[in-house]
Amino acid sequence: QVQLQESGPGLVKPSQTLSLTCTVSGDSITANYNYWSWIRQPPGKGLEWMGAIAYSGSTYYSPSLKSRISISRDTSKNQFTLQLRSVISEDTAVYYCATSVRGKGFRSWGQGTQYTVSS
Repeated sequence: QVQLQESGPGLVKPSQTLSLTCTVSGDSITANYNYWSWIRQPPGKGLEWMGAIAYSGSTYYSPSLKSRISISRDTSKNQFTLQLRSVISEDTAVYYCATSVRGKGFRSWGQGTQYTVSS
């Protein structure tokens, strides 16, 4: 089964950049028709899809975040990375990485990691 693991600092100051890495085991991030997403859940709110990088390297971003978000990958390490710039307190959330196949829903998730924006 595919396994995903988030890693990175759990605290960032306002106006700075939030960074997280997802390490994938059991499948290749370049395998045909696989998509690799970042999803978050602020306190007391629902899940929010942030963006994804496809097996081809193409990226897709939520319109509400497109001015601040970047998703990249390191194929040699089978990892993909989230960067969210100019963070504010409302960016505090549990952040998840997850994977899906074309035409289907998410089939595997990381455990999630708390990220707090605070001075």
